[in-house]
Amino acid sequence: MTRDSMQLGDATIAPGTRQTVDLPVSVLSDHTPVNMSAHVIHGRKDGPVMFVSALVHGDEVIGAEIVRRLLRAAPVQRLSGTLIAVPIVNAYGFISQSRYLPDRRDLNRSFPGHSEGSLAARLAHLFLTEIVQRCDVGIDLHSAAVGRTNLPQIRLTPGNDRLRELGEAFAAPVTMTSKLRDGSLRQEAEALGVDVLLYEAGEGLRFDEYAARAGVSGILRVMHRLGMVGAKGVPRARRQPVYCERSSWSRAPMGGLLRTLKASGDYVEEGAVLGLISDPFGEAETEVIADAPGIVIGRTNLPIVNEGDALFHIGLAKKIAHAEAASQGIAETMDAAPLFDEDEII
Repeated sequence: MTRDSMQLGDATIAPGTRQTVDLPVSVLSDHTPVNMSAHVIHGRKDGPVMFVSALVHGDEVIGAEIVRRLLRAAPVQRLSGTLIAVPIVNAYGFISQSRYLPDRRDLNRSFPGHSEGSLAARLAHLFLTEIVQRCDVGIDLHSAAVGRTNLPQIRLTPGNDRLRELGEAFAAPVTMTSKLRDGSLRQEAEALGVDVLLYEAGEGLRFDEYAARAGVSGILRVMHRLGMVGAKGVPRARRQPVYCERSSWSRAPMGGLLRTLKASGDYVEEGAVLGLISDPFGEAETEVIADAPGIVIGRTNLPIVNEGDALFHIGLAKKIAHAEAASQGIAETMDAAPLFDEDEII
């Protein structure tokens, strides 16, 4: 039985074909049109409809690289169902290298939006109605802010068994439960019955090879779990993710110059010294201490800190032995040789 074609905007995508579709968003003050572009792969066989989105925050560029690699991956060329990939949701922030929109609003606090609202509201409404509502499941790609970095991690809604299953299939180094926030894409999508995994990895305005590889591999594993792609070409998970229900931040006890002693992915005991802060003369120095045992899932990259700044994000793991073993595996993977596309090897 032949699948129906898919309609997105003014485009009709036939089964077994792929197409990039431009969805008009607005016109800039200098009369430059702005679009939200989606690449649709509409498989010949029936299956789930999944979206993968990136750059909801305009400076979180690692997501666009993950989408680029995903669309070139061999398994998605033999797709069952439909993949809608949006590498740049917030084109305004992307162009200006800013997390926000020109009206200083956070797009991920502007859902469900409105077709006649603010710029942020209109963009949120367009993404929700044209992309999310057509899908069964989604993966939204994010990174830490500029000056911070996140260990690759999946965040999912507490109590959602389907997302827990998909999060295990993704197999990022860490899986965390994270409550829904008002105005977020996840909250509004789940209200529509569309479950969304949130992937956090890397740093704003930076590419990170480990984060990119973990993201592409995880998405392919989720697609395999959903029956959208076969096993061929899908990387196997090396180990189970560390599951964290809570996390805590270790903050700067004084202002000064920070020397970090622990990296993302390191396992730390309660009371471990994470870093040292000193004044510029070296006359005063204090330690940054871990309040609980767990894995460093995020940290600052900036050496200049003020008193009270959040410096190290510790995921509190339920199984300590598992967390210690996983930390060693993370270190080995991060030290592995970079994985390049064939045309990037010179």
